[in-house]
Amino acid sequence: MEERRVIHEITPLMGKDVLYIADRRKKEFTYPIHNHEVYELNFVEHAAGVRRIVGDSSEVIGEYDLVLITSPDLEHVWEQHTCESDDIREVTIQFDAGIVENSIFERNPFISMRRMFNEARKGLAFPLNAIMRVYKEIDTLSAMQDSFYTLIQFLSILYELSRCPGARTLASSSYAKVAVEDDSRRILKVKNFIAKNYMDEMRLAQLADIAGMSPSAFSRFFKLHTGRNLSEYIIDIRLGYASRLLVDTSRSISEISFDCGFNNLSNFNRIFKRKKGCAPSEFRENYQKTRIIV
Repeated sequence: MEERRVIHEITPLMGKDVLYIADRRKKEFTYPIHNHEVYELNFVEHAAGVRRIVGDSSEVIGEYDLVLITSPDLEHVWEQHTCESDDIREVTIQFDAGIVENSIFERNPFISMRRMFNEARKGLAFPLNAIMRVYKEIDTLSAMQDSFYTLIQFLSILYELSRCPGARTLASSSYAKVAVEDDSRRILKVKNFIAKNYMDEMRLAQLADIAGMSPSAFSRFFKLHTGRNLSEYIIDIRLGYASRLLVDTSRSISEISFDCGFNNLSNFNRIFKRKKGCAPSEFRENYQKTRIIV
């Protein structure tokens, strides 16, 4: 079975470097879809109409876009799409995950940043008010001469972003291969069960029993904790796995549909289009246009 793989970017960061900052102006996006070991904060302005792909998320951006990615496996790309601007600015800041793990970031003043890094394993897009809050600092970062103060300014950008409400995760947990988490042990047990058995039929009574609750109480409890009803949550998990198979394998859409728990191909196509904005075949084609086989 043929597998398609994302180009794995080798970062310019060297052993003792802390940050790599690329501040550039251009007329179009040409770099293919990729992933990398390092964390990345990517800012784009004057690029309305560009399509941003992060995992199984595909969105057309406005004038400003700011995304944090902290997973080495999460592929992403900004592609030209319908953008007609001839003065695009992109500021890419890459930093070593090693400075976050087992370091001062474990201490109390950095709790909000730790949470943000955790969320950004799925890609984290910031709202316009958050972007404007750190715009000046991002704008001047590459012009700073002292590496210490550059780092301090970058940390202040991360801190401010970690305190801004409204940031959205982009890729689904199942696509990004991120372990499910929840502050409720009951909900976590159910989420773990769904993650292991998403390809099988699941009934409300069965899942309620796992949580030790009545079906009606469990339905209310689940929606309260996840913001989604149970059936929509299961569909989203299945679609995440299906999207990953569409991207990573050449298996037929029919095979993928049945292997991910959809017992009807037309139903799968309809739900996929409603949730992703395109048919499964279009989703696969869009990805393959921006991929390099290595």
